[in-house]
Amino acid sequence: MIRVELVKIIIDEKNNDQAVVLREKDGSRQVPIVIGFVEASSIQMHIAGVTTPRPLTHDLLVAVIQALGAEIEHLLIDDLVNGTFFAKLRLKASEGKPVFVDCRPSDGIAIAVRRNVPIYVEEKIFHQVIVPDM
Repeated sequence: MIRVELVKIIIDEKNNDQAVVLREKDGSRQVPIVIGFVEASSIQMHIAGVTTPRPLTHDLLVAVIQALGAEIEHLLIDDLVNGTFFAKLRLKASEGKPVFVDCRPSDGIAIAVRRNVPIYVEEKIFHQVIVPDM
């Protein structure tokens, strides 16, 4: 697993092409991931410090996880199949055992930034992606 950080959010309202760019924390390799407008907006709003009068979906998920006594430990983007990325949130259940929850990377990133938890990418994915000029 390679630790990465979110370095760019691209929102194109005209062409409906949104993406996040993750870069390895101690290197220069990048992984761009195309995501939906709603998820990109949710991530951007949180990073910008925008508060909403009612919880957004990702805020709700974080609150539910916490209310159940679990902790979000990290997000792992672990596979890329036919252009689709796969990810898992690792939670520590109230009993202390790890629980893995399948998720879209975009939702996982939106949750990870809200809790400031690490994001990891499997090494094999760096060899599969083609990084366009951004």
